[in-house]
Amino acid sequence: MSEFLRLFWGTILLRPYVFAFLAVYLVAGWKHLGWKKTLAYIPVGYGLAWLSEFCSIHWGFPYGDYYYINTTANRELWVLGVPFMDSLSYVFLSYCSYSLAVFLMSPVARRSGDLVTLETSQIRRSSSTLVLGAFLFVLLDIVIDPVALQGRKWFLGLIYGYRHEGFYFGIPMSNFGGWLLVGLVLTAALQTLERIDPRGSKLPLPQGPSSWLRLLGPALYFSVLLFNVSITFHIGEMLLGLVDLLLLATLGVPMVFFTLYKFAHAPAEPIFRAAG
Repeated sequence: MSEFLRLFWGTILLRPYVFAFLAVYLVAGWKHLGWKKTLAYIPVGYGLAWLSEFCSIHWGFPYGDYYYINTTANRELWVLGVPFMDSLSYVFLSYCSYSLAVFLMSPVARRSGDLVTLETSQIRRSSSTLVLGAFLFVLLDIVIDPVALQGRKWFLGLIYGYRHEGFYFGIPMSNFGGWLLVGLVLTAALQTLERIDPRGSKLPLPQGPSSWLRLLGPALYFSVLLFNVSITFHIGEMLLGLVDLLLLATLGVPMVFFTLYKFAHAPAEPIFRAAG
């Protein structure tokens, strides 16, 4: 037990950014999903992510044939050949993708001059949210994986590689296909938690000083992107950074304009919470 605690504490000290993002997830999930589902999703999301990585490093599915370089085994926690922090990251990455998808799919309305999000349990569980959440999850990986592969140039360290160099800055296309599949599974897991414990059919964004906390999920999504793009430019990968910015502009600008359009055309509507 003492060895486990030493390695777990070493993981926190070595990967503080992972736990900072996880802390934001806890607050965002608490305000958005409720604390029970937020806590329940940690072992569920971690377990599914770990299984996907364990299968890939042994059998090449779903991400393709890659391997971990066990250079930090005496400094941080690894679980049967997979870094603990790596599978743990899937929890907040999948949640913030799901949260942004729900936000984009939800209509808005005006109440007493304030804008409120008319998020419903049906929207959370919809097939459109499932597909969009998985797509946004893959978009994160398109930005994260190439710079993570250059981990020797920054504080991540060189912890993994592909046996066959891929087309996209060393990343094979199979990796993105795997992320799409796993993104669908993880988003479906979040939707299953919603089916088990729906919080009512109408879940408007509350008013008051803490109302902005319900937008922490989408904010976490863009914070992760900004963090990785910043690292990309910091290590001198200018072409990759420019491709990232082009990709984000191509996909992000329509999201922004769509959101602004919803806000500009938000009708006046009474807000209520229906029984779940």
